[in-house]
This record gives sequence, C-alpha cells and structure tokens, in this order.
Amino acid sequence: MIKKSALQIARAAYKPKMPAVLSGKFKVEEGTATQSVANQDEVKALFPNIYGMPVLKFIADTDNSCSCGCAANIHPPVNVGVILSGGQAPGGHNVIAGIFDGIKVLNSESRLFGFILGPSGLVEHKYMELTADIVDEYRNTGGFDIIGSGRTKLEKKEQFDKGLEILRELKISALVIIGGDDSNTNACILAEYYASTGAGVQVIGCPKTIDGDLKNEMIEASFGFDTACKVYSEVIGNIQRDCNSSRKYWHFIKLMGRSASHIALECALQVQPNICIISEEVEAKGMSLDDIVNEIASVVARRAANGNDFGTVLIPEGLVEFCPAMKCLLAELNDFLANNEAEFKMIKRREKRAYIISKLSAENSKLYESLPEQVALQLTLDRDPHGNVQVSLIETEKLLAEMVQRKLYEWAKTGKYVGRFATQVHFFGYEGRCAAPSNYDADYCYSLGYTASCLISAGKTGYMSSVRNTTAPADEWIAGGIPITMMMNMEKRHGEMKPVIQKALVKLDDAPFKVYAAERDRWATETEYIYPGPIQYFGPAEVCDQPTITLKLEQGKV
Repeated sequence: MIKKSALQIARAAYKPKMPAVLSGKFKVEEGTATQSVANQDEVKALFPNIYGMPVLKFIADTDNSCSCGCAANIHPPVNVGVILSGGQAPGGHNVIAGIFDGIKVLNSESRLFGFILGPSGLVEHKYMELTADIVDEYRNTGGFDIIGSGRTKLEKKEQFDKGLEILRELKISALVIIGGDDSNTNACILAEYYASTGAGVQVIGCPKTIDGDLKNEMIEASFGFDTACKVYSEVIGNIQRDCNSSRKYWHFIKLMGRSASHIALECALQVQPNICIISEEVEAKGMSLDDIVNEIASVVARRAANGNDFGTVLIPEGLVEFCPAMKCLLAELNDFLANNEAEFKMIKRREKRAYIISKLSAENSKLYESLPEQVALQLTLDRDPHGNVQVSLIETEKLLAEMVQRKLYEWAKTGKYVGRFATQVHFFGYEGRCAAPSNYDADYCYSLGYTASCLISAGKTGYMSSVRNTTAPADEWIAGGIPITMMMNMEKRHGEMKPVIQKALVKLDDAPFKVYAAERDRWATETEYIYPGPIQYFGPAEVCDQPTITLKLEQGKV
C-alpha cells in the first residue's frame, strides 16, 4: 500500500535555505533600548524584568570575539521544549526542524521535547521527545500533527508553576512557543514570571499566523501567510475561470483572517477580482452594512449594463467588526455576555434574541433587532478564548449576497438595474491552514526555528525570533530577535485591561492598499482575472521562491 504521495517523498528531500550568517561563526549585535508600541508605563510595570531589552542581530564573527554561544563554538548540551499554540499555519514543522538542527549543532547530546496539544501539554505534563527519526518524517510538511496544537491560555501562576515542575524534571532550560499574537503574549508573560522567580528557564517566541497581523518593521511576516494566500488565490482563480466560462454567477467569497484584511488584500493583488472589501477602509470611512451593499450592487449593475452578469467579491472574515455601528454592538455584546454568561446560558434558545434586545442600550438594541435572525443568533454563540465573538461563524458571505439581491430587486423596479443576479457563496479558511508550505514558508520557518536555537545559545529570554530582508535571496536574510514587550499595548479582554501584542492591520497609506485602490475601478468594470495556479515547488526561483506581493510592495521590490 502507498503510504506517501510522490510530492511528499520529493519534499522530504528538500533542504531549506537560510541566512548565510547562521552557517558560520557569528556574534550578537545589540541595538538601543526599546519600549512598547503603546501604554509604556503600564506595560513596563507588568514586565519589569524583560522590558526595554534591545533588538538583536546576528552578524558574522570575523575577529573570533564571539561570547554569545553561537553555533560554531563548543557548548554543553541543552534540553529545549517546544509548544505549537493556536490555529495551524503552514511551516510549523519546519520551525521545529530548525530548532532541532540548531541545538544539535550546539551539541549532539542536546534534546528536544514537544508538549502535546499545545500549552495544555505543558500544564498537564503530556510530552514526547522529538528524535531525529520523528523530526525527519515531518520536514517540509503541512499541519501541526507532529505534536498537535491547542488554544489553552498560559496566564495563571498555578499554570506556570505546574509547567515548571515538568521542565525541571526533564531538565529543560529553554521553551519555544510557536504561535500568533495571543500565544506570544502568553510567552512574554511566562518569560517574565520565570525571570522574576529565578526559575532558570528561557522563553522564546516564533511569529505564526496565516492572518498576517503579527508583524512590524522587525517581523516582516508571520509564517503561513504566504502559503495560505497562495492556496486561496489558486482556488479563487479557478472559480474566476469557471465564472468567466459560464458567465451566470456572482461568487461571494469569504476569506479567513479573523480581524485584519491582509489575506483578502493579498489575494486581490494576486487574482484581480471585481470587488474586494477591505475592513480597515470600511472603518476609516464609517461605512454601514447598507453602504457596503450599495457599493457591491453598483458594481453588479455596471457590469450587467455591459452584458456581464457575473463576477467575484472577496470578503474578509472580520468585516462586521469594522462597521462602526456593528463594532459598538459587538463591544457591548462581548462585555455583557462576559459578565452574564451563566444567566444567558439558562435562557431558552427561542427566547435569547428577545433577552438580548431587552438588555442592550437603545441604539445597539435597535441594530441587533434589525439583523436577520440567523445572524443575530450567531453573534451570541460561544466566545473564543479571548472573549470575542467568533466571526468565522458569522456567514457574512450569505448575508451580503442576500442583501445585495434585495437591493437589486428594488433597483429593478425603477429601471436602475437590468440584469440577472444569481449567487454562489464560499468560505475559504481551513483549506489553507495545513497546506504543504511553499518554498518561502519552508525556508522562512526553518530559519525562524534555527534563529530561536541561536537566541537560546545566546542566553536570551522574552524574545521573538526574527528573520528579515526576505525578499532577497535566503543567504542575505537577516537573523536576530525582537523583545516581545516592544510589540505590546493594553487592550480590554473579558471586560479587563490586559497586555497583548498589538495586531497589525492593513494600513491604507501603505503601498499594498494604494496599488489595489489604484486598480480596483478598472477590475470592477472589466474582466481582468489572473489565474495563479497551484503552488510550485520545483523550477526557476521566479516561479517557486517568490514571497507575497504584499511583502514585495512593502519593501519596494515591485
């Protein structure tokens, strides 16, 4: 029986590229002291032991002055733990492979332990040793199935102390947490606690999330974003090919991305749809749902006037949170449900809508009552681990398709619209989260993992692994570390102010959005679809190794 596909076998032999500096002797170059992105006094007070640390950069050690513990020196063996936290993202296995190879170069007796099913594995003492034969089976593969992942939050002293028990038992002196903004916030909190208690455990984070919202000038991209966007763009391109062939459907396509619209924007740049809604623009313009519907309906009417009763609409997952009125409603709803969870659960399902209407402020109550019953119900479903509405459960694609249809029906009565309007709806999310990583993500993730091992050898804690200059050939990439506190601010979670990494949203004055904005009117009226096709792993670099259009535009490489 065949146990592996031909592609799996071929990818197992792929050797990820990484920064040249990590292949030889190197030393740590320290920048100036840093501060949090906002709320400096509050964040500093919460992290007195790791706040203000400098940005780190690994540079070639040409004068043999290295004292950081770089890969070319002789080191005592080190035991390292690793956790995969949060939703899956392509390339996670290569981060683990990079850590494994890095600590083995330090000393062949070094050992790597993986905690099972995320942070809960640390607290519940569920783990496995990751040996060479295990790690080799997972190189360049998608998913997080080597040890599994989970969404348990590490934020209580009891959890930290329980985790420390197993770390001491296994003689683990460093822990790498691979996750998104909330997971790396937890890593920072854990690093501070272990530093404050003299536990002797370093904590290093790695930037993971397909959403693309964990980035700044030192973290160019969160891993998995490149692969996920390529997967979604391939499928959107296929739909657009069908759309342009049958010429009878408008496809409303919702794309995963939680809050930020980075995925929707990147896919738009890759496939050139007729419409792409950017949540951050909706918020900046103060647009209502009806404004969005009018905008879509206007494009549908213009295309129909040209004989084109078909098209594509890209919708970011978190759109409803960015409509100002809906944002106010959700904020009040989140706070109310956080404070009245037990009482709300006792309300019968058929009475929940009326109960919520009676409890909200007048303005929000009116808006909530105006929503279709199914959408209203979705807004009250179980919250995510951070107390927020699970926007992926809100069928925004269906909501907009139905509202546009009603709008066009009204316009048809007055002759403002003449055409046929039929829809298909889609939600692309899980299809991209566990895809086999692109060459970019395979290389980037391996480099992040190897860099994490170098931060460990340098004795650092409270840092996030950083690899920059990734639009250049891999040997020119810049490796180092960024203090996690540098990315933090204070936000309300479960009704309380908490330190969290600030999400990076789409900036309307940056190149990626500006390029899209300059082209979208033409894409709306004309049919200028691009069909990216599947991810390519073998062939010329310009086909196989390209980063996202977003990253190239941000760095002026387009």
